[in-house]
Amino acid sequence: MSSVPEITAAPGAGPVPPDAEAVRADVGAGTVEPAALTALTSLQLLRRLDSGPRGLTEAQAEERLARCGENTVPSWRPVSWPRRFLGALRDPFTTVLLCLGLVSAAVASWGTACVIMTLVVVSCALRSGGEHQAGRAMAALQELVATTATVQRRSAADAPPQLRELPVDQLVVGDVVRLGPGDLVPADVRLLRANGLTVHQAALTGESAPVPKRAVDAPPGTDQDAPEPPHMCFQGSSVATGSGTGLVVATGADTRFAAAYRGPARRRGETAFDRSVHGIAWTLIRFMLLTPPLVLMANAALRGRGLETLPFAVAVAVGLTPEMLPVIVTTALARGASLLARTSGVIVKRLPALHDLGAIDVLCLDKTGTLTQDRPVVVRSAGPDGAPDPDVLHWAAVNSFWTIELAELPVPDALDEAVLTAADERGTDPLEYEGIAALPFDPMVRMSTAVIRRPGRHGTHTLVVKGAVEDVLERCGRLRTGGGETTLDEAARERLLRCAAEEADGGFRLLAVARGDRRPRLGGYTDGDVRGLTFLGFVALSDELAPSAADALRVLTERQVAVKVLTGDHPGTAARACRDLGLPPGEVVTAGRLAGLEGPALAEAVGAATVVARCTAQDKARIVAALRADGHTTGFLGDGVNDLPALQAADVGICPRGAVPVAREGADVVLAEKDLTAIERAITAGRHASGNIAAYLRITLSSNLGNVIAMLAAGLLLPFLPMLPAQVLVQNLCFDAAQLSLAFDRPTVGAARRPAVLRPRVFLRFITGFGLINAMADLATFGVLAFVAHATPGTDSPTMFHAGWFTENLLTQGMVMLLLRTGRRAAEGRVVGPVHLAVTGLAVVGLLLPVSPVAPLLAMSAPPPLYYLLLSAVLTLYGAALAFARMRYARRESGEGVPDGSPERSAEHALVGGQNA
Repeated sequence: MSSVPEITAAPGAGPVPPDAEAVRADVGAGTVEPAALTALTSLQLLRRLDSGPRGLTEAQAEERLARCGENTVPSWRPVSWPRRFLGALRDPFTTVLLCLGLVSAAVASWGTACVIMTLVVVSCALRSGGEHQAGRAMAALQELVATTATVQRRSAADAPPQLRELPVDQLVVGDVVRLGPGDLVPADVRLLRANGLTVHQAALTGESAPVPKRAVDAPPGTDQDAPEPPHMCFQGSSVATGSGTGLVVATGADTRFAAAYRGPARRRGETAFDRSVHGIAWTLIRFMLLTPPLVLMANAALRGRGLETLPFAVAVAVGLTPEMLPVIVTTALARGASLLARTSGVIVKRLPALHDLGAIDVLCLDKTGTLTQDRPVVVRSAGPDGAPDPDVLHWAAVNSFWTIELAELPVPDALDEAVLTAADERGTDPLEYEGIAALPFDPMVRMSTAVIRRPGRHGTHTLVVKGAVEDVLERCGRLRTGGGETTLDEAARERLLRCAAEEADGGFRLLAVARGDRRPRLGGYTDGDVRGLTFLGFVALSDELAPSAADALRVLTERQVAVKVLTGDHPGTAARACRDLGLPPGEVVTAGRLAGLEGPALAEAVGAATVVARCTAQDKARIVAALRADGHTTGFLGDGVNDLPALQAADVGICPRGAVPVAREGADVVLAEKDLTAIERAITAGRHASGNIAAYLRITLSSNLGNVIAMLAAGLLLPFLPMLPAQVLVQNLCFDAAQLSLAFDRPTVGAARRPAVLRPRVFLRFITGFGLINAMADLATFGVLAFVAHATPGTDSPTMFHAGWFTENLLTQGMVMLLLRTGRRAAEGRVVGPVHLAVTGLAVVGLLLPVSPVAPLLAMSAPPPLYYLLLSAVLTLYGAALAFARMRYARRESGEGVPDGSPERSAEHALVGGQNA
């Protein structure tokens, strides 16, 4: 480790570097680049920043604080209510409804215009309200923890330096800070001195183990270009062990931690929700925009009607439009998101992300903290020959206990805690020995040493060493075998190293344990005394599995979600965790093997693997983007700054509450805990909401298409309009109000079994077939009305025709809601739910309105009793045709029979989700 020469001259006094004024200007403007500064020697850097080992003066610090601003990370500004509301207008159906409302107002169809505008406002208000609630919940998750830093400053240029505890936001470039165990690194700092310093920087790089840091003079050409300079500590990391003194080289928005905030965030491409709903929307919109001109031209050519049919043409176009889709989608998603927040602590920040959760078929995640907990456990202890040896664990525990006690470590190392826990279960008592001295773990030599006195051996001190296999073996000269000791020759050393490599490939983390006796000495022990040891054996550890991970992985597999483990860990470690959890790892690949692959080739390589090890942040983002481009709906679970690119590359970015703020703000879904069970519940909720949306689309599109076909046919065959615009409006209002119940429909048995993807082609095939059946029922009703008008005197008026078709339309629409909604088993069908109540209300309106006092206002007159008798026969045949067509369609789409008496389940799979849909 290079020491930094002390500079006794105060900054600004004595020789001044030629570019000092330019540097002061750069500091004031906040344009100092820390990446370039890592190439300078410590002395050059101190002079470049017009600082020194004794720190800045108060006057200098105040001046720089005024010029550069406080040391705070800029946060993303919350979206205002007006922007949320206007953003909801981007939905294609909402936009088209808005245009239809304006056209209706232009042709003086004020009733239609008012209803359409009301639907637009309600939809936008629901969506913006749901996202506003999610934003408020996110604000409650922000940890407001006041932090301070130990800063070395002087009251004047010739005054001695003093240590002060200052708020982190008061730090400036050029400050000298002290770092100790447990401290958060307050800014980007260049180490001037370090003593056994290791830092946790998982939030930045994803590395779960502490990373050693050291002070390096770093002349140009050494390791300044390394991705993780060993002489730099970055904001967002924390000190695990040791201590250090560092020079602040970047604060606030110039830190590496804040780099993710700079500039506009990269916009996520089209999500699964966009692809599905928008694909259906634009297909129908094209057809809908052609309908009014066709109606006008047909009526003009065949009936000689002019612009007086324009309101009817607009009403036909509105009748084809699933105008309640924005309201249904928003209500179903908001209801699911609210239920998740209340019951599972899952916050959905972007409502369409709930649908995307239901469509996920690939979930990418890290191993540490998700499949495993953030602590290791001892698996076994073995002697040099590989045979179980509890004595090795005993001496490892003695080392851990006395190292912690004598070195006065503020936070015990996770490996030491695991060793002590396992040894305690076997009755080991380290207090039977007397502790003399300890050399704590040093990241440079990668081992720790405890010096003890054993009972009855007062003239001997025993050194107990524990650490990395290679480093411990270098200090050993003998090998314990059986009841004796032998010389540790090169052949034995190579055999032990091969054994350690095999264990590492198998997913274990090995600690080597050695022991040596020494004569007592008066001075303190140093690393040079750790020589000539006797090798005792190994302690094998593995990551402790998350308690709920195995069950969650099993359920995800049943839900047809492929799990991809993208980790920076050793391939063997990740593979063992997967095997222990019942997830076959298959062939484990490393990111290095995928370096030359892009696009479909990369997606194919990752698709055949479960684990991709040695991943960097860029590797994770590349893999997620490739899977998504290959047609998969991807979710990514991450919690660090390094995970932000992958979070933004996925269809759904997921992070736990404990993630760093930039990850929480960049994610679509925030979990109360980093738990796969919560993700499984969120996916299930998304599929339930998507199932209800799909049910609405099936019902409304097939029914509307049949009505439009019947309207066009009747408009050409009849000497009068088949239905007046006001009647079309009232019918649509009744049907729309009833369909709102679909957003509150109960989940079905099979709704969560497959990814819920709304596929436009599947829907178009479905609505074409069932729309034609509906049109046939309407045409049959026309025949019934013609027969009744001929058979019953005084009933051949258009008002009776309008009333009869109005009643038939509402009754058939109610039947469609019952028969084409998400299927249920017979036992479930006996339970009265919101859909049953809505259909009952729809039928009551259809039967009573034409005979009520309101009927004349709508230009309707009551049909004779004969009509209702014949209509019941038409409805019976219609219901039978619907049920038969539904079963045939389900068999054809699923490619199989109807298992356990539930044909609807197969129909749901074919229409809502599944890769083969």
